[in-house]
Amino acid sequence: MEWILSLFLLLYGATGTGGEETANLGKMITEQRVQQADTVKTNADGTVTDAGLHPGQSKDGKAQPAEYVKKDPQPDAPKVKGIYVTAHSAGGSRLETLLELVRTTGLNSMVIDLKDDYGYITYPTENQELLEMGTAKKYIRDIDKLMQKLEKEEVYPIARIVVFKDTVLARERPELSFRKSNGELWENGKGDSFVNPYRKEVWDYNIALAKEAVELGFKEIQFDYVRFPEGFENRADELKYDHTDESRVDIVAGFVKYAKEQLEPLGVRVSVDIFGYAASVPAAEGIGQDFVKISKYVDVICPMIYPSHYTTGWFNVKNPDTKPYETIKGAMLDTHEKLDPIGVHKPVIRPWIQDFTASWLGKGHYISYGKAEVEAQIKALADTGVEEYLLWNASNKYSPGVNYK
Repeated sequence: MEWILSLFLLLYGATGTGGEETANLGKMITEQRVQQADTVKTNADGTVTDAGLHPGQSKDGKAQPAEYVKKDPQPDAPKVKGIYVTAHSAGGSRLETLLELVRTTGLNSMVIDLKDDYGYITYPTENQELLEMGTAKKYIRDIDKLMQKLEKEEVYPIARIVVFKDTVLARERPELSFRKSNGELWENGKGDSFVNPYRKEVWDYNIALAKEAVELGFKEIQFDYVRFPEGFENRADELKYDHTDESRVDIVAGFVKYAKEQLEPLGVRVSVDIFGYAASVPAAEGIGQDFVKISKYVDVICPMIYPSHYTTGWFNVKNPDTKPYETIKGAMLDTHEKLDPIGVHKPVIRPWIQDFTASWLGKGHYISYGKAEVEAQIKALADTGVEEYLLWNASNKYSPGVNYK
């Protein structure tokens, strides 16, 4: 089934705080950085030799008896129904349009880029720990003003951090990335580069950004691109990069576990985006994603179950994009089947659903998406017991008139 996932990968192209409360939170984060035990073992070169194991999980990923019980750090959080918001939208005039959408519908949350798909930090941070590794832009010129506005509008704020897809850092620090045999930086077909998940300083950089997001007032950290590059298994032996005997699956799951351990004391939720296909196939060893292992370590799992991203025949549907209800229902049934056995470790399931038209699929293989298609997906979620969801539209242009029930 790995080839099916590889094919899919090719197609895949709250409230702020103020005053004394913010000061106290900042102090707590600083103390936690110093005091928290680091269970991850590394070599002198910074590569991870032992990613550690979560209580209740053995090396093979099977559940073990343990005292650990997953607790939601935000038990009073709303049933999240949100939209994706780019940093350009969050920092520009489109924000008012998106706030009006949330204000006048059943939506209640925004997922906002704090580190984007290219690797830029999207606001002018003065945190030297971050600036040593990252490059800050002024897409969101006044992040504090943004957070105050979200608080006033009672919007649940989620910070999206793209982790291992980071062209900016890869070009600045090639030794943290993957190099070709001639020493040149490796890029995928789109010109993007990834940083090496085996390097713990990459882990710490992204987690430091997440901690600053908590200080800013974000209630949840959503990590995306928590994986190796697509098709990595076909080039792993050709590329130069630091690594150890730890499997790619254990390294990726180890990052998620470590991030959860670092962030949990701060009272913030941790979520991870994962390919929807991963719930329907065995672990994707090539990119290092194991649906169950990752799910055990997070508060919220966000499978990307866009109908356009399923190929012919999935869920007995000839053209999945043309059947949004059937496709989403099939994906959710597989997700429950995958996660129900982990019991107390099962996270909140909050899928990404489609609010865009996949015309690139070609005539007969796609339909135009609007109100009816979005509502069909929401109904499929409700019919399979899923109460939360996020809508994706890369341009942040969402269908009008949708009943977000």
